[in-house]
Amino acid sequence: MPTRRKAEGADYDASHIQVLKGLEAVRKRPGMYIGGTGSDGLSHLLWELVDNAVDEAAGGFATKIDVTFHRDRSIEVTDDGRGIPIDVKDKGRTALEVVFTELHAGGKFGSGAYAASGGLHGVGASVVNALSTKLVAEVDRDGATWRLGFSERLPGRFETDGSFTPTSTLEKVKGVRRGTTGTRVRFWPDTEVFDPDATIEYASVRERLARMCFLVPGLKIRLTDKRPGASGETEEFVSKGGLADFVDYLSVGENLTEVVRFSGLGTFTEKVAQGGAMTEIERECTVEVALRWVKGYEPVVVSFVNTIPTTEGGTHVAGFERAMTRVVNDVLLNDLRKLAKLAKEGKGNATKEDIQEGLVAALKVTLPEPQFRGQTKEELGTPGVQSIVYEVVKRDFTNWIGGDGKKTHVNAVRDKVANAVINRVTSKQALETKRKAANLGATGMPDKLADCRVHGLDSELIIVEGDSAAGPAKQGRNSETQAVLPLRGKIVNAGKATMKQVLDNAEAQAIFTAIGAGQGKDFDLDLARYGRIVILCDADVDGSHIRCLLLTLFHRYMRPMLDAGRIFAAQPPLYTTKVGGETYRAWSDAERDRIVAELTKGNRKAESIQWSRFKGLGEMDVAELAETALDSGSRILKRMTVDDAEAAARAADLFEVLMGNDVNRRRDFLLANSRFVDQDALDV
Repeated sequence: MPTRRKAEGADYDASHIQVLKGLEAVRKRPGMYIGGTGSDGLSHLLWELVDNAVDEAAGGFATKIDVTFHRDRSIEVTDDGRGIPIDVKDKGRTALEVVFTELHAGGKFGSGAYAASGGLHGVGASVVNALSTKLVAEVDRDGATWRLGFSERLPGRFETDGSFTPTSTLEKVKGVRRGTTGTRVRFWPDTEVFDPDATIEYASVRERLARMCFLVPGLKIRLTDKRPGASGETEEFVSKGGLADFVDYLSVGENLTEVVRFSGLGTFTEKVAQGGAMTEIERECTVEVALRWVKGYEPVVVSFVNTIPTTEGGTHVAGFERAMTRVVNDVLLNDLRKLAKLAKEGKGNATKEDIQEGLVAALKVTLPEPQFRGQTKEELGTPGVQSIVYEVVKRDFTNWIGGDGKKTHVNAVRDKVANAVINRVTSKQALETKRKAANLGATGMPDKLADCRVHGLDSELIIVEGDSAAGPAKQGRNSETQAVLPLRGKIVNAGKATMKQVLDNAEAQAIFTAIGAGQGKDFDLDLARYGRIVILCDADVDGSHIRCLLLTLFHRYMRPMLDAGRIFAAQPPLYTTKVGGETYRAWSDAERDRIVAELTKGNRKAESIQWSRFKGLGEMDVAELAETALDSGSRILKRMTVDDAEAAARAADLFEVLMGNDVNRRRDFLLANSRFVDQDALDV
């Protein structure tokens, strides 16, 4: 019978079992405590200390926090809180030493020193020490400043000659005024533990500190960067309005509603270990919410537990989202005529994504000893919080819709969410099929597109107003790199239309197809077939209207093209004249007059200069159009920006009011905006 060869290392007995004592476990498996050894893990050391300081402020014991990056790459966090206790705790060691050398040691277990806090596992300060080569802690307390240093995790005193003396005895540095309290911790991260390129980015620290001020109104945080190459200046952050200020800070673009605030509290029970047995105790949870909708589409929902940002959400976020979805469908959209057809098909309910289009919200729950999923505290796991948040948000959101909120704001949210439902339900594939069947030729491109031979960053799509200008443009272009797409019908106002209306519009479809990069959230700039888009319209009111509509379309559905600076407007001249064999062109009446003034400085009379005014691009011959709008060496282009597009959207709406078919809307506008109308004399 064959024998099985023993695998190498197959022996396994008690000698293989290791017990990691003290801070060894942290150094052996740092990822378990700080999430990794990259930049995020290195930054986590700072946040452990900052969270402790913010807990002091949240408890009403501190008003100021200082964070300093020193030239020697050490980091210091200072607060004016109560100061870490310095009395003897265990075997001749002070509480200060125990906090920095023992895992799961701190004042946040139970409800003695903190009613609610962010640092909960008692490992924060000790983890910072475990992953540092050097740490110095100073405490202002009992009329003096007390210092304890740590070198390679051992407590002691740093001497003036740079040597280190191991000891558990605190060094009395100086006297301070009675009643002065606070804590200063300065640490030098161990570079051997962290990745070579790990760094703490000033911008991310600045952003998080600014956000923390919103969580503790009145708290002042100062940030100073003294590292080589930094400015060394101090920035200060403070907020008085709490979460409402935070939502205002996060809001981008035009607001659709005011900032709405919800708040409340509730209780839940959970089992905790007490005296070796599991005991059921009652907890109290406070809920604070601030939110608003903006006219954009990207959601911004941030959440916190006590003072800790929960980037992965958790039970509190689940309760918020469930309540919002329930109230929107049961109250806000109930029996809405706009969704009646979809409702009959069972498709009229809003999803979380529909509701969160353009939603800016900040959610904070405060409770003792929350359960987090992992030491990095990015996701709340306490089950009882979900139902409390759900009930508070459901009640206050229902009241806001039912009368507490401004009616115009409630209606604006109702319309926005309903449009989101309609846009989602509309089958994208069906629209694509319809578009291809109706508008695409055998090449897969719009039939009216005169494409170029080479695509890429050096190519451009020239969107021309009307067929009359398309002919000369096609003849005068460089067919190697310039494509021409004429607009033959009315382009949709993307600022007012639904997504379905935009995708159904033949001219918009042709533009999307020609560019080939998709639209809306699916737009991918890297797939764009052209490096530039040039809008070529007449220099008159109609041309301006079309240009505004095009810019609005790009802003709403192809925004990355604008952000990348790849949208341009050609600037064809209004006037041209030929004098002495030389051609002169003017782009405005003022410029024409200036040219006339120059040409008549001698004996030439102004009457002898015959100007031709272009009423449209179609009046230019091929050479004129090529020189003024197509030739990169002689034409003038204006790069369009996001600001231009936003202004164009407003202008397009104004065009619609003044030139559209809605007489009542135009009348109301004229009455409201004219200083020359005697309204008492009007029969309206």
